[in-house]
Amino acid sequence: MMRRIPIVQGEHAVVAEPGVIISTLLGSCVAVCLQDPVARVGGMNHFLLGEPTEGLGDRVGQERYGVHAMELLINRMMQQGAARNRLRAHLYGGANIIAGLGAIGSSNAAFARRFMETEGIAVGRCELGGTKARKVEFMPYEGRVRSSVVADAPPPVLNIKPLTPPDDGDVELF
Repeated sequence: MMRRIPIVQGEHAVVAEPGVIISTLLGSCVAVCLQDPVARVGGMNHFLLGEPTEGLGDRVGQERYGVHAMELLINRMMQQGAARNRLRAHLYGGANIIAGLGAIGSSNAAFARRFMETEGIAVGRCELGGTKARKVEFMPYEGRVRSSVVADAPPPVLNIKPLTPPDDGDVELF
């Protein structure tokens, strides 16, 4: 049976053993799955924003920014034997789900692509953008990833009885 490690915004996990799945659920956030196929070390992070935004201040922890989350993930992998020049990446998320919030997802996706290019990290699968949430499951030791689009939740069904006036002909004052 596979051991599961769920992660949320601002978290990362690194694994160097078989039989482990790191999973997350993404909307506008981005998850980067990295693996060193020689050392068989892999990990995933989940970041909220690519880089600090003016005016956000300290309301968001540093580990929730991609610029910090990437270095934390890479450094932890290197501590477990990975070599930076052998890393392979898979990128997920960055959807623009909520209208009116701007292009946060697109900005996050652009950051992830730019980081990989700047650092010279090869990208395998890249499922960034769109308007739907994604579920991502990464098997770091094997270097395999499964992703699926999460269906929209159906609108809630409200069971509300309409207000009816009294049948006795009386007038109600309020």
